[in-house]
Amino acid sequence: MTSQPITTLLFDFDGTLLDTNELIIQTFLSVLGKRYPGRFAREDVLHFIGPSLKQTFDDIDESLTDELILEYRAWNIEMHDQMVVEFDGVSETLRLLKARGLKMAIVSTKKHDIILRGLKFMGIEDIFEIVIALDDVVNPKPNPEPILLALERLNATPQEALMIGDNSHDIEGGQNALVRTAGVSWTVKGEEYLATFKPTYMLKHISDLLEIVESPSL
Repeated sequence: MTSQPITTLLFDFDGTLLDTNELIIQTFLSVLGKRYPGRFAREDVLHFIGPSLKQTFDDIDESLTDELILEYRAWNIEMHDQMVVEFDGVSETLRLLKARGLKMAIVSTKKHDIILRGLKFMGIEDIFEIVIALDDVVNPKPNPEPILLALERLNATPQEALMIGDNSHDIEGGQNALVRTAGVSWTVKGEEYLATFKPTYMLKHISDLLEIVESPSL
């Protein structure tokens, strides 16, 4: 049975549209290296990409979570513009999708001000009708709450939506919200890892979305 046409695109931000991977990795290494010298290597902090900072730091030491979040955000903001870069073709593809009349939102586990800074850096502040950030919800992805909130604000249904992301939280969150999902092959955790969560689609390039929204056969 053919699904409804896709009219609504929900994007994760970090690691999906903007390559913030090195910024995130170096922020964790800097903050945790001061607190726990020698305990965390690059391979360790890769697992921290995706969950919220609270989820990550609670698992390390719940008593230090608030302090570590403040240290993380201070370092991250200071180094942001020096260390991030747009993934190939993102701005161009997003503008083509918007010109076709697609509804589009950001659904991220980052705070609102950091997302807006990234959008401004990329020059795409005008693309998204809605931004759902960590500070807009009680339960971040993979809980369906942020995805369902974005759909509500866009006046869209799960049946016409697609959640696009680079992390298991994005795919599982989409599945929990009963929307179709697309993983991105440029995920820092590797395409094979992301494929184990069985997204509906796997994008080789962001421009693959142009074809998917034309003929959503899955």
